[in-house]
Amino acid sequence: MAGDIFAFYASHSPMTEPGEASALIEPLPDDVAALARVIQGLGIYDVVARDFYGFEPPENRLAEIHLRRIADRLARIMELDDQPLQVAREPGRRALQRCNSFTLMLVAMLRAKGVPARSRCGFAAYFNPPNFEDHWLCEYWDARTREWRLADPQIDDVWWRRLDIRFDTLDLPRTQFLTASDAWRRCRSGEADEQQFGISFAGLRGLWFVAGSLVRDMAALNKMEMSPWDVWGAQPQPQAEFDLAFFDELAALTRDPDGTFAEPTRRYHADDGLRVPATVFNALNGRPETINRPTHSRPTIKSSAARLGDERDSPLQQASAPI
Repeated sequence: MAGDIFAFYASHSPMTEPGEASALIEPLPDDVAALARVIQGLGIYDVVARDFYGFEPPENRLAEIHLRRIADRLARIMELDDQPLQVAREPGRRALQRCNSFTLMLVAMLRAKGVPARSRCGFAAYFNPPNFEDHWLCEYWDARTREWRLADPQIDDVWWRRLDIRFDTLDLPRTQFLTASDAWRRCRSGEADEQQFGISFAGLRGLWFVAGSLVRDMAALNKMEMSPWDVWGAQPQPQAEFDLAFFDELAALTRDPDGTFAEPTRRYHADDGLRVPATVFNALNGRPETINRPTHSRPTIKSSAARLGDERDSPLQQASAPI
């Protein structure tokens, strides 16, 4: 079973498949720290771009954060600056993105190197303590020590100084990031206050928010890595009543995804409320959006840029931005 798990997470998903951009990744090292530095030179967190990096993102580029697939994101990166990926771009020539895209890029690069890796949806303790803020990290398999480790490729030297971080963000202590399952368990047991989990500055917090993260984490564990603002199926509405027992079960299934590998997979594919549908609701754009399904033809740089152009005029609601 272990071999099946490692093979599953070492292969690409519809979201991490780089398509024709595979040639750009091939020269890169397979070291997590080196890959994180590469990623930090390609993307910039849009919300802090001005305050942290002195770059004010123009209105016509804000839709870049909505590029779900890595093939499309790499296409946009090369459109902005066609140098090799190893060359760090100036802030204004980096693609705008959020935590999920930093993470998915690392997942994609590691999978391209044959390293098992997966996106995890949960809550970070180091942005706004004592709150746990909505966040995504890469969980990768360390073959040397034979254990899964957590890496946050978003945290470059600028973030380190701003947050005064004192731990290794590429081997993150489990106390500093709680998966959605761990957060749910703590809230349900009374060990933690549910109002500390969510997006503090937007006032989006509580058990309903953690429940939504459980659904996104289940999808990511099944290699459908969605955006943090994608809503579908079983995710509760803010402050609405919902079936606690259902999410208790979901938290139990995702707490040890390796030990119960077959069951989360079976449950995900069998449950319409968990499985990502062809269309989801983009809560930032305030509209339904069709998800790109896997096809036999690989995306091209040209087609990716054209798709982005179609989205540039969409209204963005930045208030519900995750960290």
